[in-house]
Amino acid sequence: MPHGNILVVEDEAKTRSLLKRILSLEGYNVFVASELRSACNILSKEYFSVIICDVMLPDGNGIEFTREIKSKIAGIEVIILTAHGNISDGVQAMKNGAFDYLTKGDDNDKLIPLVSNAMEKAMLQIKLLDLEDKIKQHFGFENIIGISREIKDAIDLAKKIASSRTTVLLLGETGTGKELFAKAIHAGGSNIEGPFLAINCSAFSKNLLESEIFGHKAGAFTGAFRDKKGLVEEANGGTLFLDEIGEMDIDLQAKLLRVLETNEFIKVGDTKYTKVEMRIIAATNRNLEDDVKRGKFRKDLFYRLNVFTIHIPSLRERRTDIPILAEDFLRIFSQKATHQLNGMCQDFLEMLLQHEWRGNIRELKNVMERAVIMSTGSKLTVECLPYEFRVASDESQTNFSFNLQNVEKMHIHHVLKHTGGNKVEAAKLLHIGLTTLYRKIEEYRLYMEF
Repeated sequence: MPHGNILVVEDEAKTRSLLKRILSLEGYNVFVASELRSACNILSKEYFSVIICDVMLPDGNGIEFTREIKSKIAGIEVIILTAHGNISDGVQAMKNGAFDYLTKGDDNDKLIPLVSNAMEKAMLQIKLLDLEDKIKQHFGFENIIGISREIKDAIDLAKKIASSRTTVLLLGETGTGKELFAKAIHAGGSNIEGPFLAINCSAFSKNLLESEIFGHKAGAFTGAFRDKKGLVEEANGGTLFLDEIGEMDIDLQAKLLRVLETNEFIKVGDTKYTKVEMRIIAATNRNLEDDVKRGKFRKDLFYRLNVFTIHIPSLRERRTDIPILAEDFLRIFSQKATHQLNGMCQDFLEMLLQHEWRGNIRELKNVMERAVIMSTGSKLTVECLPYEFRVASDESQTNFSFNLQNVEKMHIHHVLKHTGGNKVEAAKLLHIGLTTLYRKIEEYRLYMEF
């Protein structure tokens, strides 16, 4: 049974009544309006999949109305009714985004198939829009958690480039969330309907990586029994994320450069080029400029990748985000816990803040998952942390009285606490410059406390 709302906008009462009757008998929910003003009023209250609209109306032109309504309502389709076989009206209507046009007086048998096709397209567009929304919710920028200036700056840059198809190079340590950024850029871009495919270039040998990325023809090498599409071809219309691009063999870099410059490539064992259209996002934890100087990375590829570079900060650079990330991981993992967890004790949080986090967010995630598994009470305690955390803390306490830096750190801490975090006042009391104070706060990681 057909479903979906249809709005008929027609000033002739007999035609309006006939259209409503025919479409209602087909199972559609039909609304009618005799002018554009009343049509807009109805549209503000109900959602419609299809509009059937006359060209000449008492208060406007249906062709112009088509252009306006298509720009305002996503997924809606408009069928224009033209008088006396006026083809020019139909052509202009199509240019303005109409699904099709129907000449008044034509056999009404043409109406039902046309409406059915328009309804099918409208429903498909709504499904695609819903899918895009789900992708954005799952992969979008809102999934990148943090309030620090460093992560916000990175997100702002990524949002600016997302809408284009420009190549992006993500720089950052292992575990900082480079793939999460790549997915968010894809989800925020114009190619969201296309696939997002990712590969870690350090996980494959040269020959296997070439086959994975570019594909191969049957018989290209031993074991190649059939043609295989590579990720470059599979990602056509979407995004290909090349993680750890610095580990790619220099011979393969030449083939990748051709893809970036000409949008074409040759499969292993093939003799002809294949055309593709996609965005490439690359990522690395290496210093590519140093690799270029040492001859380990092609200079031309580096400049081609380095069109738009985003530095993803390490967790040490964004310590203000540690409590927020920890809370989020606690929320996720506590859902699987056998007992209720209500948070973290202060000592537990302080140890998280003091840790170096060489593995970045990935390490924090693993530590939080382990802590939830090890927990027995309502809050996570230091006993839930790995052994090395507690040893490092004990050594820090043991050596405190012998360490001049710790004395200075504690003194600055007390002064900042006395001033309620007022750094200008604290600098005056300490008889040091404000710039020096900020440097000390950064050096001793006191910014989390005030």
